[in-house]
Amino acid sequence: MKRLSGKWHVVYYLALFMYFLDAVWGQIRYSIPEELEHGAFVGNIAEDLGLDLDKLSARRFRIVSGTKKQYVEVNLENGVLFVNERIDREELCEQSLSCSFHLQVVIENPLELYRVEMEILDVNDNSPNFPWTEFNLDISESSAPGSRFPLESAQDLDVGSNSLRTYLLSVNEHFFLDIQTRSDGSKFAELVLQNPLDREQQSAHQMVLTAVDGGAPERSGTVQIDITVLDANDNAPVFDQSFYRVRLAENAPKGTVVIKLNASDLDEGSNADISYSFSGHAPIKVRQLFSVDSETGEIKVKGVIDYEKTRMHEIYVQAKDKGPSAVAVHCKVLVSVLDKNDNLPEVILTSVSTPVQEDAPPGTVIAVISVMDKDSGENGNVDCEIPHHVPFQLHSSFKNYYTLVTCDFLDREAVAEYNITLTARDMGSPPLFTRKTILVQVSDVNDNTPNFKQPSYTVYLTENNAPGASICALTALDPDSGQNAYLSYSVLEGDIHGMPVSTYVSVNSDNGNIYALRSFDHEQLKNFQITVQAQDAGFPPLSSNVTVNIFILDQNDNAPVIVSHVPQNGTAPSETVPRSVDAGYLVTKISAEDADAGQNSRLFYEMLQATDPSLFSIALYTGEIRTIRQLVEKDPTRHRLVILVKDNGQPPLSATVSIILSVVDSLPDSPPDLGDLSLSPHHSTNFTLYLIVSLGAVSFTFLVAIIVLVAVRRLKGRPSNKESKFPSISCCCCCSRSEISTTTEVFKKSNLNVRMSTGASEVNSNGALPQVYCYKMCLTPESSKSDFMFLKPCSPVMSVQQNNAKSTDYLTSGWSALDHNELSNKRAATPNELKYSNKDWTWTNNQRNSAYKYSSANMEGTFSRQPKFDSDGFSCSVAPQYWTWGNHMN
Repeated sequence: MKRLSGKWHVVYYLALFMYFLDAVWGQIRYSIPEELEHGAFVGNIAEDLGLDLDKLSARRFRIVSGTKKQYVEVNLENGVLFVNERIDREELCEQSLSCSFHLQVVIENPLELYRVEMEILDVNDNSPNFPWTEFNLDISESSAPGSRFPLESAQDLDVGSNSLRTYLLSVNEHFFLDIQTRSDGSKFAELVLQNPLDREQQSAHQMVLTAVDGGAPERSGTVQIDITVLDANDNAPVFDQSFYRVRLAENAPKGTVVIKLNASDLDEGSNADISYSFSGHAPIKVRQLFSVDSETGEIKVKGVIDYEKTRMHEIYVQAKDKGPSAVAVHCKVLVSVLDKNDNLPEVILTSVSTPVQEDAPPGTVIAVISVMDKDSGENGNVDCEIPHHVPFQLHSSFKNYYTLVTCDFLDREAVAEYNITLTARDMGSPPLFTRKTILVQVSDVNDNTPNFKQPSYTVYLTENNAPGASICALTALDPDSGQNAYLSYSVLEGDIHGMPVSTYVSVNSDNGNIYALRSFDHEQLKNFQITVQAQDAGFPPLSSNVTVNIFILDQNDNAPVIVSHVPQNGTAPSETVPRSVDAGYLVTKISAEDADAGQNSRLFYEMLQATDPSLFSIALYTGEIRTIRQLVEKDPTRHRLVILVKDNGQPPLSATVSIILSVVDSLPDSPPDLGDLSLSPHHSTNFTLYLIVSLGAVSFTFLVAIIVLVAVRRLKGRPSNKESKFPSISCCCCCSRSEISTTTEVFKKSNLNVRMSTGASEVNSNGALPQVYCYKMCLTPESSKSDFMFLKPCSPVMSVQQNNAKSTDYLTSGWSALDHNELSNKRAATPNELKYSNKDWTWTNNQRNSAYKYSSANMEGTFSRQPKFDSDGFSCSVAPQYWTWGNHMN
């Protein structure tokens, strides 16, 4: 994800901050009594805030409490705020005069924040309580009227009007009560002597002290006072001061001296020996926190001094001598507790919206956080922060309330979850801090398309596979998670040779494995292409496609087929051999085809059986049967040859043919019958029009070329050839296989008559061209990249033309008699398919005799590999070879 930068970054956050300022715009207050039961009505908060009830759930209305307990909750159906847990004011606020806690209402879409103050009203649920059920008081009979004697104070946990209001004393003749008020508003009672005591008349008195609160109805508590009248002691101790003010640091260690009190007595002896102790109305809490040394008058720390619980303590101490009828005197010590930064900030995490979708816009509220510190002043001021490298920010909505929001776009594929460390630090010296980790999980959104491991796949499958065989396995990956990453695979619809793709292959939708639905045949289908789609299960679903190219590899499953010398009605074909032929005479040629490709279609010819193995041989690659030596009188006149044709596959497949050779004295002198000559076994009639057009185009091109050449020659002033209508012009070009394909097409599409010899081939037009064109070819039987050399035009020696005129006529008439249907069928074969079979035409007896006569003057020297030069000086390295018609004419 790209992040904002520069000044736009600042503008963006400023706008976001102003947005949150505008979002916080309301505060309401509710007052409820304590001790309400669960479900008690507090108020209709939706109505008070002016919110639409139907949108509370949609806008994720929620209550965030600053306390550890969730005292109130809201009903999203009617917007009513109700009591969720029992509220004990004394537990929540102890004896503070005011008690309240705050709530924060969070509403999204758009974000709105409201502050709700909950005031807890006190109810009179606690009675005044004395620490003891009775206590003793010693008073000297010499005490003057007006003498005061502090009494034990009662404790009432309620506050306000429900707290302790007054004390009542049972009726008696000697004492009355004087009610005093402390600085914190609490009350205590002192017993005042009204009439002198006479120990001899009454040595003891009993009274009942009653503490009454101000609740309705009022509650009370009682204690019995036992007074013992003592004999007289003239002088009472006197404190240096009746009121002391001291300061004490919070968390002062136990044993720390708060103050040392001093009282003096004018008496002597035991009457001047003073002891110190707490006054009777000293609160129990004070007795738990402090101790008074009876001998020295030192007040020491006894418990834990906590500023957060009590900021000020009032200690009442009495001193009295040890003489008879001792009279106690009292003083008050006011202890102010000094705050120390001893409380860590507390972090309360509420309303965490996790996981958050990765496409959530910036400003989405993730969590509402409240912090508090029990310390006071700067020690209680808390600041929060989070790391800067995360795409989140903290915004302060109210005091001690924060919202965690997104400040940038999220990407689950980059970061799936964030552990955000929130640090809350107070302003004390030294500052204290608390760290809390917030786990924010990012939920996935379907924002990634499946990706295949490769841009395309190429698969090689051997033919004749079993239906249902596994072809390959495709794997796509989706960076998303869950359903968004669950992928299903399918093959897109399409056609292969007019049939649906679904009839050829299938794909496992779960794992991407591709299976063949049929057995493939390389001879019928060499390759095809399919498109596989991977689609996730997200909404909306995303998908991607990949192309799979499947090549069917050839298997040697087709045996060679003999296409020449096929037995007719069970009779082996026969050929005649003149007895006068020399060694190397071409008897016949065995032609075979193999429907396979590559090495599986490369054919080899062997002679399995022969009547006389020393007389005939067969070429390994071409299938030409030739004489090894001259025939003699003793040689049999009938020979039977068994020829084996096998391919180069593994294992090789083969076919055999038998041929009968008859030795004759001479061949009949008749025109060659070339009716069986065929260039191609297949041809499509669709090319008839192309042949006619090509013939005209080629003829016209030759005419124009010759005319231009003649014109150029004449311009140069060269003498013309009077023996010919056109001058003899020699030019030569050697064509590679790619070039010869074009020339071959010219041959196919023209109506030319072709004569082949070892050194050259002549092409005669059916009258369209005025002279013979000669083509020379360099070729080895083993080579699949044969080159043709074209000599155009070629003007043979006149004597050769005259001497061989008859042969030429024979060949011309025979060639012109070709069946055009056979020629068309031959061209139907695929020109690009590599075949080693020899789809050659075969000489008949008559053709062989005529050709032999014609070529006797031209074929000499072609049985050894050596450079041969023509009349124009062009050379071609010629191996022992014989002209065949096959691939080069297809």
